[in-house]
Amino acid sequence: MSEALQKPVGAAQVPLLSVRNLSVEFAGKPVVQSVSFDLAAGQKLALVGESGSGKTVTALALLRLAGDAKLSGWAYFKGRNLLAMSERQMQAVRGGDMAMIFQEPMTALNPLMTMGAQIAEVLQLKQGLGKAQALRQAVELLAATGIPEPARRAQAFAHQLSGGQRQRAMIAMALASSPKLLLADEPTTALDVTLRGQILDLLSDLQRQTGMAVLMITHDLNLVRRFADRVAVMEQGVLVEQGTVAEVMTAPRHPYTRRLLSSTPQRDVIEVPADARVPPVLQAKGLRVSYPVPLAGVKGWFRQGRFVAVQGADVLLQPGRTLGVVGESGSGKSTLAQAVLGLLAHEGELRVAGEAWQQPAARNVPHNRSLRRKVQVVFQDPFSSLSPRLTVEGIVAEGLLVHAPQLTASERRAKVVAMLGAVGLNDSQFPGLLSRYPHEFSGGQRQRLAIARALIVEPDLLVLDEPTSALDVTIQQQVLRLLQQLQKQRGLAYLLITHDVDVIRAMAHDVMVMKEGAVVEAGSVQQVLGAPRHAYTRKLVLAAGSLDEELDRSLLN
Repeated sequence: MSEALQKPVGAAQVPLLSVRNLSVEFAGKPVVQSVSFDLAAGQKLALVGESGSGKTVTALALLRLAGDAKLSGWAYFKGRNLLAMSERQMQAVRGGDMAMIFQEPMTALNPLMTMGAQIAEVLQLKQGLGKAQALRQAVELLAATGIPEPARRAQAFAHQLSGGQRQRAMIAMALASSPKLLLADEPTTALDVTLRGQILDLLSDLQRQTGMAVLMITHDLNLVRRFADRVAVMEQGVLVEQGTVAEVMTAPRHPYTRRLLSSTPQRDVIEVPADARVPPVLQAKGLRVSYPVPLAGVKGWFRQGRFVAVQGADVLLQPGRTLGVVGESGSGKSTLAQAVLGLLAHEGELRVAGEAWQQPAARNVPHNRSLRRKVQVVFQDPFSSLSPRLTVEGIVAEGLLVHAPQLTASERRAKVVAMLGAVGLNDSQFPGLLSRYPHEFSGGQRQRLAIARALIVEPDLLVLDEPTSALDVTIQQQVLRLLQQLQKQRGLAYLLITHDVDVIRAMAHDVMVMKEGAVVEAGSVQQVLGAPRHAYTRKLVLAAGSLDEELDRSLLN
């Protein structure tokens, strides 16, 4: 184990971090108001709340990274007030005694530097090591986080690593300076359920070995149950409740905490029976999707190899039903969805609303354009999938310009207004709604816009690619409820791509489990999730369900 990780575990008699009446203002507008909490050495505190509650701003204020914000109050770390330090003094604290893991490693890591070079840079700046020694210790730190082949990964760039590997590299970088306090901002939000468990176990192990304190910022209550010792709940910049995890989770005192705890996905779907006489909306037999890859050695000079991303999948989806496709990153879920959407060439039989894509699937021929009206998609991140240059009216009406060019401008506008109303957006709530831009809406509201854009052309099939994974628990519940309502009203078929087993339980009629491109188990949601036969399915279900079981055991003890 690296010297950077060998630190004695000690219990301090006074708090390592003591925050009193911390307030943060931007341009005179308060976003954090009189927040107070203590964090002892070796303790894990979770700061919980929805987007906009002030969690991340609180952490950034402690590091004095909140831009031009006006800070007031006290934040004593190791007996020194962080808010009264000079910028030069804070530079010694940042990345030294205090380190931070950011939510999205792809935006936090330098794309022009290898992982080893980025970690070594911290070691050189904070510990004064030479370049060669820093690179050797960077490999040790990567090994300590469980990355396979750490010497090879140290030579890789961020885009060459998986999501879990990038997050492990971020953790290694944060631990390079042997911090006393680690700030972790949503470190598992973008990861699969099994990877989340691995990252949490890793952080717990490293925390026990080093004795550091951890301030975890999250909206994931399952994560809090599994990881934290104490929890503090924030609502609109105010700390409304704090206590031990068992106290807050089992007997919440504040209404907002109770609302967060009740915001788990609820099943409310029509149990449409499978009927062989009803033509399927989606049917695939022996579906296979592969990509060209270079071959090593001399062979690569003359021909390419093939990487098979989807291996012989059979799919059957009827109107009014939801097929959930679940699996880890790299399992082939998104590749399957792209083939269904006509974006990837494929082998085997694939029919949408009884019609096949004209190959190659990406060809924009009249037949394919007509078929695209019947299958639409809602992506994971509505902010990146909605054009920032188009107004709400332009975004939602775009499909009509292609698929219903005969409509007049007034007819298109009437359809747009009606569709926005159907997804819960209207001019009374948002004056000038049609002329607004995506950045003027919250994450949940942007996802409603994305759903309206998809449904405006009246498709038979809606592909939902992780439609709620980027949303808070309460907003996730609202979007799922909207999707359930629309399915009941319109008889829509959903192909739901997700790694969240709770979302599958709430939405799906049938489930297909994918691993490394192959379908390892399929059947009804009750059968697959209630009594899984395959070991991989049992692993996924356990990773999603064991969080509550661990809390139950802790309470019984």
